[in-house]
Amino acid sequence: MVTLSPEEPLSEDFRAAVSGELSAFLDGRAAALAEFGTETAPLIELARAFTTGGKRVRPAFCCWGYLAATGGVEVPEHVLKAAASLDLLHVAALVHDDVMDQSATRRGLPAAHVQFENWHAAAQRRGSAVDFGRAAAILLGDLLLLWSAEMFANCGAPAPRLAAAAPLAALVREEVNVGQVLDVTAQTRPPLDARHDPASVIDQIQRVVEHKTARYTVIRPLQIGAALGGGSQELLAGLARIGSPLGRGFQFRDDVLGVFGDEAVTGKPAGDDLREGKLTVLVAKAMAATTQAEADELDSLLGRRLDAGEVARAQQIINGCGALAATEAEIETEAARALAELSAAELPAAATAALTELVRLATQRDA
Repeated sequence: MVTLSPEEPLSEDFRAAVSGELSAFLDGRAAALAEFGTETAPLIELARAFTTGGKRVRPAFCCWGYLAATGGVEVPEHVLKAAASLDLLHVAALVHDDVMDQSATRRGLPAAHVQFENWHAAAQRRGSAVDFGRAAAILLGDLLLLWSAEMFANCGAPAPRLAAAAPLAALVREEVNVGQVLDVTAQTRPPLDARHDPASVIDQIQRVVEHKTARYTVIRPLQIGAALGGGSQELLAGLARIGSPLGRGFQFRDDVLGVFGDEAVTGKPAGDDLREGKLTVLVAKAMAATTQAEADELDSLLGRRLDAGEVARAQQIINGCGALAATEAEIETEAARALAELSAAELPAAATAALTELVRLATQRDA
């Protein structure tokens, strides 16, 4: 049993408890993989490295979803294990994201595919180090996805509660992958489309945000926890109404940090989303609001290596046309919507207090 703090829902003690569950699970998988040979050691090493950090947002939403159904502040071990499994799913998605985006870093470390690539090069192996790094990282992400399902299925929840939550856990695994397809499809769209057809571009991005972030980060974790606590369908529907705007606000904050974030805090280079050429709400708003000349200039800066001066120029365009302020206002609006739905849901006092604080942490964070 773990006691949570409504005033500090992402407390150090809570994060340590989640880390302990992940570490214990990976200890078991390390012993199993050792039978395959020493080549499997990097899989466990990187799984440990990338599950050690993180904000533990998804496990927190899962645990407080449980307490929304049961009341109180005590979470049994089987719920904590189920919640921790969501971070294995999250790291699986991050590993795959970094391959697709060709990102060099993650959580202040070289990305998984970069580490595999470096190992190949240092060992002077045959073939392309880049190809090996990409292939090994994809397989690591696949393995983490499978492990998340295994950890959830074996969390030890009572059979009826597990049966109620299992379809939601399966659904979030499907949704994050389908949401990723929506995302990579959206990224094939020219950013300048946001000048000519802004409504269509924003609608497409919003669908990505809803399926890839809101459901995966907030709605399903809340609902999985509530189902493990015996929550009603009415409660699950109310949690979805809270989670949808909160998930949007969470993603819009990510979009801002992807352009304006401090590398020392985020673990990603400043302007990383610009280098990756991401078509986000922030970029779409800038394309629609700035002059044609500056829109063309911003378009020329997206999706390529940028020096510090070029990153600063892109930031200047986005800020100068009011897109940053408009996105900040939208984050505030989404947070207010989530709080309004939270008030209407009439949850137990501790869950209400914790989720109120999680709204603030999700939308006002700097990493």
